[in-house]
Amino acid sequence: MKKLVFLVCAVAIMIACTSKKSNEEPLTESGLKKSNFQTEVQGEKTDLFVLKNKNDMEVCVTNFGGRIVSVMVPDKNGVMKDVVLGFDSIQDYIKYPSDFGASIGRYANRIDHGRFTLDGVEYQLPQNNYGHCLHGGPQGFQYRVYKGTQINDQELKLTYLAKDGEEGFPGNLNCTVTMKLTDDNAIDIHYEAETDQPTVVNMTNHSYFNLDGDPSKDNSDYLLTLNADYYTPVDSTFMTTGEILPVEGTPMDFRIPTAIGTRINQDFEQIKNGKGFDHNWVLNTKGDINQVCATLESPASGIVLDVYTNEPGIQTYCGNFLDGTLSGKNHTVYNFRASVCLETQKYPNSPNEKDWPSAVLRPGEKYESRCIYKFSVRK
Repeated sequence: MKKLVFLVCAVAIMIACTSKKSNEEPLTESGLKKSNFQTEVQGEKTDLFVLKNKNDMEVCVTNFGGRIVSVMVPDKNGVMKDVVLGFDSIQDYIKYPSDFGASIGRYANRIDHGRFTLDGVEYQLPQNNYGHCLHGGPQGFQYRVYKGTQINDQELKLTYLAKDGEEGFPGNLNCTVTMKLTDDNAIDIHYEAETDQPTVVNMTNHSYFNLDGDPSKDNSDYLLTLNADYYTPVDSTFMTTGEILPVEGTPMDFRIPTAIGTRINQDFEQIKNGKGFDHNWVLNTKGDINQVCATLESPASGIVLDVYTNEPGIQTYCGNFLDGTLSGKNHTVYNFRASVCLETQKYPNSPNEKDWPSAVLRPGEKYESRCIYKFSVRK
């Protein structure tokens, strides 16, 4: 009888454990719970979309801000690393306003004092950064909910209608962001937009890359290469001066692979103005999507990131405002300069610089911008 009771109890325990295990929510490869992203913001449903390719690379995206939340890629030893900063839940993205991984719009980067004139009409935008309009204003696309549709295991379509007057911009703007994870370990991002009134558009992705998968380490050992002979200098408010200057003979020269830490603290006015590197480089690629415009490499992990774009510029920001006060995924503290952002774009303040590549979009035209983040390893 005792044996029978023991057997019944053992079976009951096994059933209970199996039931508990089956009820546990499966995690993504990066440790994210989809349920932490399934809520409502501004009356719109949010979610987490998971893309995977044949190499088991994984990219997780939320439609809140069109944000890349995690990117799992193999290092030189085949160990999967999450190489972008982000948060574990929608609540954290709301609680701690940031640009982590976001699909930025309507106008990425800065517009001088939030003002521009188009067809004789002056528009005033919010002034949310040193008196300027940054990344479309305090309620730019990074804080809006895109409609998300997963096309297949490797492709996601995000759409958003920015209404006329939103953050001061003219025109109803229909936007589409398509993210495709390719089988050669690239994230191919395609931005499209159409308007019913003349407006300005400049979209980009604002992922913070930490190629060690360890934000306790800064970016000083990362090798940076920028295919650019010129850059656009800034003043002490991070606003472009309107000049285009050569990188030759300055710490801004990254035409050959150079460790960021050997340059970022040099006694140079532009580095002081940017509190490090936070500048737009004028790309030599001239819109050729087949040429590498930037490369970032971690000698420690062996992970290499090549960037391709049809845009004329790339903003390279080295996490100068990260200060260790934010904890992201898995309660990891995000320390000073724990990442590098590579934002393909029109030049900052282009609506006020007539000789720079135009950011104007008119009815009947189609805005198209493309950025490819391709990962590989160097052993």
